Amino acid sequence: MTPVHGARPKVLLLGVIEHAHTAWASVAEIADIIRPASTDRTSFLEEAAAGTFEGSIAAYRTFDSFDATGKVDAELLDALPRSIRFICHNGAGYDQVDVQACTARCIRVSNTPTAVDDATADIAIFLMLGAMRNLGVGMAALRAGEWRGVNAPALGHDPQGKVLGILGMGGIGRNMAKKALAFGMKIRYHNRTRLDAGVEDELGVKYVAFDELLAGSDVLSVNLPLNKNTRHIISEREFAKMKKGIVMVNTARGAVIDEAALVEALASGQVSSAGLDVYEQEPSVHPGLLSNPRVILVPHMGTWTVETETKMEEWAISNIRLAIETGKLRSIVPEQRDM
Repeated sequence: MTPVHGARPKVLLLGVIEHAHTAWASVAEIADIIRPASTDRTSFLEEAAAGTFEGSIAAYRTFDSFDATGKVDAELLDALPRSIRFICHNGAGYDQVDVQACTARCIRVSNTPTAVDDATADIAIFLMLGAMRNLGVGMAALRAGEWRGVNAPALGHDPQGKVLGILGMGGIGRNMAKKALAFGMKIRYHNRTRLDAGVEDELGVKYVAFDELLAGSDVLSVNLPLNKNTRHIISEREFAKMKKGIVMVNTARGAVIDEAALVEALASGQVSSAGLDVYEQEPSVHPGLLSNPRVILVPHMGTWTVETETKMEEWAISNIRLAIETGKLRSIVPEQRDM
């Protein structure tokens, strides 16, 4: 992409580079970096309207930049200069970006698939084992100075021989499947698109219909992106179809599960325990989850490692460089593959 009159291209930095400073320095060598001064959406829109971001061709954004800009939606896109043609999101999930609105403006969106797979699958395994073993109750009692509690926690369950149902067999789901096999689990999955038979054989997984996944799983791990089709995909109706005493794990996005329905299912015993890294109204957590020691709660730390955060930044930065140098992206989001 050739800048007008040979001027250096401009990149809008939404958020902070925490780790991949060398990679970011390579961007600064070929482009001018614009850093907004605003710290909330209203002032960001005003700053954009004042022409501060004029000439920017790409924007690098982080999950935390939402605090300063709000959702990347039609209103925000209308405020940005028409020169913006790429939004490079640092993260596998990109529900903060309205891809349909971006497509209407011919703005291409990228994310960081595979960079998060290991770390997110690792924490899903941690949450699964903790929930299966009922460790949350014991940990809460210990911190309260009661050793295992006045009454000992109910005995947990071993993973060996149990059925792990994976809803969403993307990179994270496949990574989790490989790791769960090491614990002797049987892996079933449901996905919008079934994997090739060779891939299923290699992973040691079996495809089942959605309702069969619900009814046959001892543990259900949700690994879906959040969109209009997946919001509350697990709610009262779905909990009612599950095996009584199922263990729920969610490291995807909070709103794929109806939290109020999950609280009710935990109270009735339909769900025996849960391990959660994500929540519907982050950073707020449903009080029914906070008060239940059978739920292991982690504050959205699925990628909270130096190695993974660095990989994510490097991946997003590589998208910025490609956008500047070739007008293409390394990892355009699935909804825009035809662009």
